[in-house]
Amino acid sequence: MNHVRQLIGGTWTEGGSGRTLTVFDPSTGAPVSTVPVSSDADVTAAVRTARHTAPGWAATSPGDRAAALRAAAADVERATGELAALMHAEMGKPAGEAADSIAAGVGTLRQYAELGPVHRGRALAGDDSAIDLMAYGPRGVVAVITPWNDPVAVACGLLGAALVTGNTVVHKPSERTPATGHRLAELLAPHFPDGVLSLVNGDGPVGAALAASEVDVVAHVGSTATGRSIAAACAETGAKALLENGGSDPLIVDAGVDPAWAAAQAATGAFANSGQICVAVERIYVHRDVADAFLTALADEATAWTARIGPLVDTRLRDGVHAQVSTAIEAGARPLAGGTIPDGPGAFYPATVLAGCTDEMSVMRDETFGPVAPVMVVASFEEALKRAADSPYGLAATVLTPSMGHAQRAWRELPAGTVKVNAVFGGAPGGAAHPRRGSGQGFGYGPELLDEMTATKAVHIEAPPSGW
Repeated sequence: MNHVRQLIGGTWTEGGSGRTLTVFDPSTGAPVSTVPVSSDADVTAAVRTARHTAPGWAATSPGDRAAALRAAAADVERATGELAALMHAEMGKPAGEAADSIAAGVGTLRQYAELGPVHRGRALAGDDSAIDLMAYGPRGVVAVITPWNDPVAVACGLLGAALVTGNTVVHKPSERTPATGHRLAELLAPHFPDGVLSLVNGDGPVGAALAASEVDVVAHVGSTATGRSIAAACAETGAKALLENGGSDPLIVDAGVDPAWAAAQAATGAFANSGQICVAVERIYVHRDVADAFLTALADEATAWTARIGPLVDTRLRDGVHAQVSTAIEAGARPLAGGTIPDGPGAFYPATVLAGCTDEMSVMRDETFGPVAPVMVVASFEEALKRAADSPYGLAATVLTPSMGHAQRAWRELPAGTVKVNAVFGGAPGGAAHPRRGSGQGFGYGPELLDEMTATKAVHIEAPPSGW
C-alpha cells in the first residue's frame, strides 16, 4: 500500500484536513494508495512558502535552473519502472505504455532545460540616446493541477516550464493518481532549494482552495467544468489561467480513402489508453461511399483492441461511459461491437462501435473519455466539415482524405487548436496550440509555454542629464 504525504518548505508531512482518500486498483478493486488530504491551512502554508522562496529562485541564473532541471530529468528516467508500476496500479495503463509516457515526460524536462536559458526578450528600435527592450521575468508562484490519465508527462511539462523560467510551484496531482504524483515530487524536489516545489494532496476542494489562493498562475489540465471554476477563481484573484480542458474531437473519413486503413486509424484514436486521452477521437463522420466497409473494419478493430486494452480508471468513470452508450442505443444507435459491461472484477469496458448516431446523442456532443467510437454517415465532405465544427469544444480534430484541397479546407476551417491530416496522432516535437471554446485557453506545450510562464516588461533607459 502506497502512503502519500505532502511537501511544504522542504518537509514531508501528513495532510492535516482529517480526511483520508483511498485509491483502488482499477483492474482488481484492491486498495493501492492512501492519501491524508491537505487542509486549507496546508494550501495556504505551501503558497506562502512558495511566495517567500520566489525572489531567490528568480534570481538564480537561468543556467543553474536548467542544470537542476536536467539532473531531475535523469532521476525521473532512472525511476521509469517504478513510476510505470505506480501508474499501472492507480489508473490501469499497461506498464509498457506507461513507460513510453514517462519517457515523453523526461524528454519534455530536457527540452525545457535546453530552452530555458535561451528564452530571450528583445531590443526595440527607439531613440539612439536611450535603450528600449522587452524583458521576460518569472510570474511568481504557479499552481499546477494535473490529471490522472497521463500524470507524469503532463506534470513534467507544466512543472518543467514553470521551474526553469524562475517560478516557484505548488503542485496538486489528481486524487486518482496521488502516489504517482508523490513519487514524481520525491524525484524532482531534491534538485531545487526548499520551498521552490511544494506538493499538496486531495480532491476537488483542495484544488479549488489552491486555485483561489494568492498565486500568479493556475495551470490546469482536466475537465471543462473544473477549468471553468478555475477561470472564475482567477477572475477574482487576478491570476493567469492556463487551461487545457475537455474535448469532443471529431474524425472525418473522406471518400476515396482505404476503409481498412481508416478504421485502424480510428481505432487507435478512439481506443488507445482505453479512450482516456484528452485528444482521443470522440465522434466519427464517415462518407457514405466508404461507410459500409469502414464500419465492418472498425468493428473488427474493436474486437482486437478489447483483448488488449486496460481498464478505465475506476468504476465511476466506467459507469458514466456505459450510461452514454446505453442512452445512445435507446435513441437508435446500433452497437456493432462492445456496449456491455463485462463480468468480473475491475473497471474494464470493451472497445465499442456505435453506428447510426445522431447529433443529439450525448456520445456525439459530450466528452465520453472511454473506448467508444460513435459513427455518423454523411453525404459529403462539406456535411462532415460542418458537423465536425458544430461543437462546444475545440481541442483537436483529424481528417483522413486523399484530397489536398479537402485537407487545406479542414485545417483552415475547423475551429480546433490542433488539426491532423491522415494521422490521428503524431507531430513534430515542440508543437503548441491554443485550445478553443470549452477546451481551454493558452499554450500548454512547446516553447510557447515558456512565454505563458513569464511576464514581459517594457524597459526604457536614458542616461542621466549632464551635470548630475
